Amino acid sequence: MKGTDGRRRVVVAVDRAARQAGLYPGMALTKAQALVAGLAIHDADPKADRDGLERLAQWALRTFSPLVAVDPPDGLVMDVTGAAHLKGGEAALLDGLIQALAAQGIEARAALAGTWGAAHALARFGPGSSVITAPGEEDKCLPGLPIAALRLPGDTVHSLSLLGFQIVGDLAAQPRAPLVHRFGPDIARRLDQLFGRLNEPLDPVHLPDITEVTRVFAEPIGAPETLARYTGKLTAQICDRLDSKNLGATQLDLMFHRVDNRIEAVRIGMARPVRDAARLTRLLCDRLETVDPGFGVERMRLVATGAEPLALAQSSTLDTPGDTAGAGLSSLIDTLSNRIGAERIYRLSPAESDVPERCAHRLSPLAIENTQADIWPQHWPRPVRLFARPEPITTLGLLPDYPPRAFTWRGARHQVIAADGPERIFGEWWKRDPEIHAVRDYFRVETEAGARYWLFRSGDGEGHRTGTRGWFMHGVFA
Repeated sequence: MKGTDGRRRVVVAVDRAARQAGLYPGMALTKAQALVAGLAIHDADPKADRDGLERLAQWALRTFSPLVAVDPPDGLVMDVTGAAHLKGGEAALLDGLIQALAAQGIEARAALAGTWGAAHALARFGPGSSVITAPGEEDKCLPGLPIAALRLPGDTVHSLSLLGFQIVGDLAAQPRAPLVHRFGPDIARRLDQLFGRLNEPLDPVHLPDITEVTRVFAEPIGAPETLARYTGKLTAQICDRLDSKNLGATQLDLMFHRVDNRIEAVRIGMARPVRDAARLTRLLCDRLETVDPGFGVERMRLVATGAEPLALAQSSTLDTPGDTAGAGLSSLIDTLSNRIGAERIYRLSPAESDVPERCAHRLSPLAIENTQADIWPQHWPRPVRLFARPEPITTLGLLPDYPPRAFTWRGARHQVIAADGPERIFGEWWKRDPEIHAVRDYFRVETEAGARYWLFRSGDGEGHRTGTRGWFMHGVFA
């Protein structure tokens, strides 16, 4: 894409093929046209790009993190300290983010690091589409990155490369004064931000038309009991506002604005809309241990980033008076979800498939039960623990229709004393072509130690097209 820099027409964005041809942002357009014959050129629209990035940041704020800021021209930066647990951990959050963007037709790379600059650099120049660095390991992987990872202007990067600087480590080893004198203070500032020597606060995006409450303090606060007390007050206020709108919260973000311009945040999610101040306060206070108040918190802000209509319901006269904080299955699910991750709390429902790994799908733990659809087949028993991927084993047995007499699994040898089977399961040829002839023969076996396992042989033991004839462990019975 082309844009203008004063009166000069310059390249403002390039794709992968153009970059491989030697083009880079900031290059004069006439020079780019001279280097690449038939160069495809499009007019840049910075305003539309910025608006699209803002909308993407608002979507990420609702879905992944309470603190999301735009990182122009093509990125987002998120603080996931208080929200990663809701997605099953940091690795699961990054993978879910990349997959969600891919579902929208956006190819993305992501990185998790201790600083904005390090995450920016690793996401664009690190190995793989998803990179996670442990605290303190940034100094090992950052010096080897190209100097373009420092978020410097394109002409500065080009000039540094002409002087022989190729990687961040080469630049960081040089005296600061000559570099600053020649190129300005940006180089020193970006290096300090990259390695965490200079703080870089986020300017998070805000959602329009949301319910929020704020508390500003005349003197900074930091004691845990003080934070918990004002958390309860903010929760009561936001419940009153939700009540006036007939809404219940499904997701709350509590942000602590520190005196050093850093923001700490925690996020809680609810399985169903909730407007119970005591229950929401308890869930938020359970997460306060992850908040670092630093030298003090000068403002607290509670935002309902998720809210749905909440119909009035008649409570039972048999309910215990005052028992509003944790009664019911919904309260238990909310507590578990905010402690171990919402992705780990689910209900299984049978699916129309004979292939074991496809015979069930996950539902919300509070999904409405369908009596007809939730009938599990009873013709063959299934193990209580089914592996996501069958594990290969080494067997000693007869072919083609007998179970193994012994097998070796995870380095341990097991002697079989009883077995039942085979149960033959055919592949679903209407879903995948490789399963047209696929066959599995399953056996329930019991070992000398009393353990019971679910084994299968790939193929019918005769034709090569039906399977590899290898044996696999697929599940464990109670």
